[in-house]
Amino acid sequence: MSKPEKIVAIKGMNDILPADAPLWELFENTTETILKSYGYQKIVTPIVEETRLFSRAIGAVTDIVEKEMYSFEDSMNGDQLTLRPEGTASVVRAVLEHNLVYDGPRRLWYKGPMFRHERPQRGRYRQFFQFGAEAVGFSGPDIDAELIMMCRRLWDDLGIQNVRLELNSIGNAEERARHRTDLIAYLEKHEDILDAEAKRRLHSNPLRILDTKNPAMQEMVNGAPRLLDYLGEESLAHFNGVKNILDRAAVQYTVNPRLVRGLDYYNRTVFEWVTDELGSQGTICAGGRYDPLIETFGGKATPAVGFAMGMERIIELMKAMGEPAQPNTCDVYMVHQGDEARMQAFILAERIRDAGLDVVLHCATPAGAGSFKSQMKKADGSGAAFAVIIGEDEVAKEVAAVKSMRGEANEQQQTSVPFLEVVDYLVDQIISGGGHDHDHDHAHDHNHGHVHYHP
Repeated sequence: MSKPEKIVAIKGMNDILPADAPLWELFENTTETILKSYGYQKIVTPIVEETRLFSRAIGAVTDIVEKEMYSFEDSMNGDQLTLRPEGTASVVRAVLEHNLVYDGPRRLWYKGPMFRHERPQRGRYRQFFQFGAEAVGFSGPDIDAELIMMCRRLWDDLGIQNVRLELNSIGNAEERARHRTDLIAYLEKHEDILDAEAKRRLHSNPLRILDTKNPAMQEMVNGAPRLLDYLGEESLAHFNGVKNILDRAAVQYTVNPRLVRGLDYYNRTVFEWVTDELGSQGTICAGGRYDPLIETFGGKATPAVGFAMGMERIIELMKAMGEPAQPNTCDVYMVHQGDEARMQAFILAERIRDAGLDVVLHCATPAGAGSFKSQMKKADGSGAAFAVIIGEDEVAKEVAAVKSMRGEANEQQQTSVPFLEVVDYLVDQIISGGGHDHDHDHAHDHNHGHVHYHP
């Protein structure tokens, strides 16, 4: 019988392995804590939506809709469906469908996988994860500035450096229309310089040409009409309001007149956080105001602004900044030998978990249960603060050997503790810092009627 063919992941859809999990958890926990501190609430939307949701919101002539969406027909009913390529359209759809702003504006955040069929690069995949925030129902420049300052706080808390903020205003639809007319006329005069992609976009989405990375077009693009010069009084006042708040809060930024967003629903404030540490894929967070979107979906005109950040790119940046991927750690590793000792270890492990501590119980492999020596090596490698050791002698005496695993070898003491006192002993030792030198948040609440450990 031939060996079955090995199945591997689809190109551009990557596994997140246990070695990287601590960095992901650090990013997610830090971000969620910051968003909560600003009053943002979590929202979860489906990964599959009607295709027309994205074609209407993002724009039919954008790269995403034209070339990158994973769309298909539901064979059960013929519906045209798409794996979501971004999060804002889904959040706005949910806000409108469930009338979430009926009693006032909402601050919302989301995270999850998105899907785009583009060339995989460092930090950019076909299934990628985004963390995003949307502030719906706020019209002033203060909320734009708040979102930007929230990002700055995140970079500070994660220890991310060498990130710069680029800022622009793309005005309203009327201002963009006047600019578009002049921009197309200018680009047509330089059509011999345009590359194939720019020629394709010339009449469908000329703003995107300003964002070109083609070196041969840079000088020509630098001389193009600036959208900032077409802004009316209200748009300028809004943009100046954002800048004034950022200036007062000592947030450094650069006004980039060529900064545009690739999606049709944006207006007024647009921004990107950019780094040079990741090669060509330097944007780690982008966003802006999208006041027209809800009305486009059939709702009442409702102002809104938000951002999204690519989680893979930020994880790459955390690695580039030297953030170590710490191994998963636990508080206690249960070592045992013999059937009775194994049963007692199971019972004791549950009691210790009831107290809010993290416990790894040694379990058998195809090679067997393992000797005390091999199990102690596992205990040391787990990062546990303590090993609880139970053998035949311990079962007979109804005690456990509790050994401190951290610190110098001469500090790793072993103490015999009665089974009924092991939980209190471990909690006391860990609270007092005995043998426990790694940060660990025990916010468990198992409601089993036992003491809970919350440092």
